[in-house]
Amino acid sequence: MSDLLFGLDTFGDVPEDDNGKLVSHAAAIRQVVDEAVLADQLGVDVIALGEHHRPEYSVSTPETVLAGIATRTSRIRLASGVTVLSSDDPVRVFQRFATVDALSNGRAEVILGRGSFTESFPLFGYDLRDYDTLFEEKIDLFVKLLDERPVTWSGTLRAPLENADVFPKTESGHLDTWVGVGGSPQSVVRTAQYGLPLMLAIIGGAPERFAPYIDLYRRAADQLGTTAHPVGMHSPGFIADTDEQAKEIYWPHYRIMRDRIGKLRGWPPIRRQEFDSEVENGSLYIGSPETVARRMARAIRSLGVGRFDLIYSAGAQPASARMRAVELYGSKVIPMVRELLA
Repeated sequence: MSDLLFGLDTFGDVPEDDNGKLVSHAAAIRQVVDEAVLADQLGVDVIALGEHHRPEYSVSTPETVLAGIATRTSRIRLASGVTVLSSDDPVRVFQRFATVDALSNGRAEVILGRGSFTESFPLFGYDLRDYDTLFEEKIDLFVKLLDERPVTWSGTLRAPLENADVFPKTESGHLDTWVGVGGSPQSVVRTAQYGLPLMLAIIGGAPERFAPYIDLYRRAADQLGTTAHPVGMHSPGFIADTDEQAKEIYWPHYRIMRDRIGKLRGWPPIRRQEFDSEVENGSLYIGSPETVARRMARAIRSLGVGRFDLIYSAGAQPASARMRAVELYGSKVIPMVRELLA
């Protein structure tokens, strides 16, 4: 599995400094850039930045931060994880990522999503009642833009386009585009329909339960006559020198973040027992490099994916501990996983 790719994902969670104080949003963004530079030096394949519009996160425009990273790195691929296409404009999204592609000599990729958080909809004047239609229409337009030829298109929620040419073009004539899916069969089939690669957000429970989605993607592509690309997965995790250290750094901040989001969604507060169980058997890849590598290898093997992205920040874990996690992922975890799967 030499062509297997390994990435790191973050929403630019606002971390604590060494004195236990939250840093500013500006400092959090610079921290993400430093982490990406380190990942690039260590041979990590992809850095993916998610879009959020909440106080806990610093990245609201992934492509702006990716443009900054582009100028300080030489080989790492630069992705969104995800771009909330429903509350954005497809033409502008294409233009911005084509610009990142230019700055990075062809390393940009966009992962499109419907958004599991809804803050962006009222912020940009969209009605949540149009949630499904917004994504369906906008992905339809975006896929047409990927041909990089003049586009004629019409829908119900955006002004039509008549033979509209969009600039800049990419140098290669191709912008890598994925669709991020959290568990909706309709989204899986739509991804296959457009012949785009599928990125599965596996954030809880045993990863094996997502095997039917991968099977559905391949069967749908076969029936629709499109290409089934190697599937990617992204899951949360954290690496420190020992299992105990990783859990103790991660847990208190994760608990605060998880309960804050859970309150909005009607979830009960998370118990330590649930967390430990998710670390042992679920989709939290937390521990020493050896522990994380073994669990990643098992998930990759059982699902047959071609890419694994680790969401390495969840809450206000100290900035120095996050840098160490990136270092261990690139220098130890990835080589170990490759060895285990060889």
